[in-house]
Amino acid sequence: MEQLKSKIAVVTGASSGIGAAVVKDLLKAQLIVIGLARRIERVEQLKQQLTGEEQQRLHAIRCDVTNATAVAEAFKEISLSHGSIHVLVNNAGCLRMGQLCQMPPEQIEEVLQTNIMGVVNCTRNAFAAMQEAAGADGQPRGHIILINSILGHNVPVIPGHVPSLNIYPATKYALTAMNEIYRQEFRALGTRIKVTSISPGLVDTELITEEQKKICHGIILQPEDVSRAVMFALSSPPHVNIYELIIKPAGDMI
Repeated sequence: MEQLKSKIAVVTGASSGIGAAVVKDLLKAQLIVIGLARRIERVEQLKQQLTGEEQQRLHAIRCDVTNATAVAEAFKEISLSHGSIHVLVNNAGCLRMGQLCQMPPEQIEEVLQTNIMGVVNCTRNAFAAMQEAAGADGQPRGHIILINSILGHNVPVIPGHVPSLNIYPATKYALTAMNEIYRQEFRALGTRIKVTSISPGLVDTELITEEQKKICHGIILQPEDVSRAVMFALSSPPHVNIYELIIKPAGDMI
């Protein structure tokens, strides 16, 4: 991680769960971290748990990733105040329980906008910033992480339970495809920007209900497990791209 020391990292959905765990680990690795979140007060609360030196390297910006204008303004502020962006962790996500065949369309739209367009909005702006900061060889560098899901590879059938994940797996399947689309685009456009999809199984976050935990008999990952995977991908040498990581808790039923 020495090569990333003092680099700028942007984390979406930084207020809790996986995002908060990633923020902490990036700070420990000596990066400057910008936490984007709608609940900016939660990022400020997180800041109070850090050392004084780490607090100086964490900056919070209120941002709704579904709003393209707000995202563009946030990234402009980052570039003006902190400099070139090297890492983007697309973590912000949304899950609304219900059946796709009958749930309110506005809830479906919220999940689609957050999980897909949020990634599109942030990646577009991060890519533009990375292009502007091309190295001496003229090739932009950086690393974009997509926090995906095991549900982006498999839709589980749980006997005795009515399916309730609705559009959520479809948004994660979209991230699996987008990972490859970005890889092809970044290469064809002459950059050295890496892209990594990290697909965890069930993670103990605010998105998960107590009923889901019971169904899985408590066999569940912690946010720190996913953050360690992020750090592993980021720590790879310049000539190596960790393309896809699937992480499951031992004994997982899905």
